[in-house]
Amino acid sequence: MSNTALLTPAARTLTPAAIGHAATLALYDELALTPKPGLVTLVDAGSHHDMDAHTFMRSIFALRRYFVQIAEAGFDGADFAVLERCGIEAEARMLAATGGINTHRGAIFMLGLLCAAAGAATRDGLAPTPARLRDTLSRRWGSALTARCQRTSTLPGGMAARRLGLRSASQEAALAFPVLFETAVPALQRALRRGLSAQQARLDTLFHVMAVLDDSNLAHRGGLAGLQHAQRSARHFLGAGGAAQPGGLAMAQAMATDFVRRRLSPGGAADTLSAACWLHRICADT
Repeated sequence: MSNTALLTPAARTLTPAAIGHAATLALYDELALTPKPGLVTLVDAGSHHDMDAHTFMRSIFALRRYFVQIAEAGFDGADFAVLERCGIEAEARMLAATGGINTHRGAIFMLGLLCAAAGAATRDGLAPTPARLRDTLSRRWGSALTARCQRTSTLPGGMAARRLGLRSASQEAALAFPVLFETAVPALQRALRRGLSAQQARLDTLFHVMAVLDDSNLAHRGGLAGLQHAQRSARHFLGAGGAAQPGGLAMAQAMATDFVRRRLSPGGAADTLSAACWLHRICADT
């Protein structure tokens, strides 16, 4: 299905089913992008020895109903406890489908919240735009997300973020995802308006996110040095001209080889890219 088929004219709004379907497609957008540094693609497993594209496809298939359900919950005005319960159940389905492997925990959290916000905006009769969805997320569940930040995370990424003084995924959510809305979405919009292909635009967007995100997956795998190496590498790639430069894809592939050697995987950036692809699919002004 083409992106244009999922765009929402200002005069009408999306259904929860369309919101959730767009999220499933956005996860595939991220998986299908190659070359990506350290991340699973359709042709390689990146820095991972316990998962591949088949694992991701099983996970995406298991989650397809979740995104519709949580959009429906947002449409119905559910409080954060309901959204959290939906996410916990979805994570259990993911782990059952993958044999206990975490493929999409971050996306369940991030994309799930965004689908709920889109459902709430739809109920309010608003055509989704990035600004409206961010505002809806903050107004509806910002207080609950801020309170959630006070919990002590037992997940590897959360523990790494706390140990190194980084902004965690929970804190990103409480701030209504600043890297997504202030970095990823504008980068994707600019790239597409410049005439870059979908692959080039998504690759540049991924590197823009990597350059600024406190990616707890990188911090867990490589410590602060690994995170900083990834950020420097992303800035270098963009400074050299990005995906559209002559040899841009070869440069990205060389970085992928380097990340595999260092066992680095920017999973948080991948989740943010998926969210940006989802926004592009459903929003009226992207």
